[in-house]
Amino acid sequence: MKLLTVNLGRAQAVPYTDHPDGVTGIDKRPAEGAVRVTAPGPKGIGASGLAGDAVCSTRHHGGNDQAVYAMAREDLDAWERELGRPLTNGCFGENLTTSGVDVSGALIGERWRIGRDVVLEVTSGRIPCRTFQGHLGERGWVKRFTERGAPGAYLRVIASGEVRASDPIEIVHRPDHDVTVALQFRAVTTERALLPRLLAAGEALHPEAWDAARKYAEKYGS
Repeated sequence: MKLLTVNLGRAQAVPYTDHPDGVTGIDKRPAEGAVRVTAPGPKGIGASGLAGDAVCSTRHHGGNDQAVYAMAREDLDAWERELGRPLTNGCFGENLTTSGVDVSGALIGERWRIGRDVVLEVTSGRIPCRTFQGHLGERGWVKRFTERGAPGAYLRVIASGEVRASDPIEIVHRPDHDVTVALQFRAVTTERALLPRLLAAGEALHPEAWDAARKYAEKYGS
């Protein structure tokens, strides 16, 4: 398991974002050398966990619970075959493109050590949006991506440090439950009856998903 590339975006003006200034940092490109990773601060205030990476819409993106976004190269390869076009590392807006890691199959609360110092914790899957669809230029992309159910993972920063391409990835903690990123994603998108199952992930779960699961369980039972 290793890190193929660390990808950073810069703010660019585009016609397909809801940002009031019309900018997005979704088009991320592989960086050269080491990149500093730290917890960016609460959502709405903090942006990306990676130094030099632009997060323009802090209302929906960034913050401690979405500090880093990871996508498996294997999933990008599968989309390449389906779409019939090349997909470069970072083109899904991911900060980390991995190899040998079942990113969407990771457990909520699973912790990865990347390189020597950085430790990240899985919090949730990525919800597709209009900006993502516009960036990819694929008709019906939000629906297609959602139906595939392999969204990649958001992670929070447990231990800061530097990461770079080719760093090894080691799973240093796997919690004692069965709530995967893929299951969490289905629960908050297409199969809401699964929401109560998310509560087993405890405090590691993204707070918004936790709140949705709690409210559903209170209303409909578990």
